Amino acid sequence: MPNIGKEVSKKLIAVGIDSPEKLIKLGSKEAFIRIKTIDDSACFSMLQGLEGAIRGVRWHHLPEETKKDLKEFFKSFK
Repeated sequence: MPNIGKEVSKKLIAVGIDSPEKLIKLGSKEAFIRIKTIDDSACFSMLQGLEGAIRGVRWHHLPEETKKDLKEFFKSFK
């Protein structure tokens, strides 16, 4: 999946998301919430990367509306 490197993959597995299908089913926000419970340094770029992986695109290519929605969601963790 795009955007999913070794470190993010390890974190996903650590929170029980061990396949692309599970990530797609849970969605980027739920996956991010799970990762945030084990890694307080999880950042906005990671959230965008998860969404991009689900959509099969690099996170840089996410629609602006999607980025805005993710930004609002991310702000709720501060």
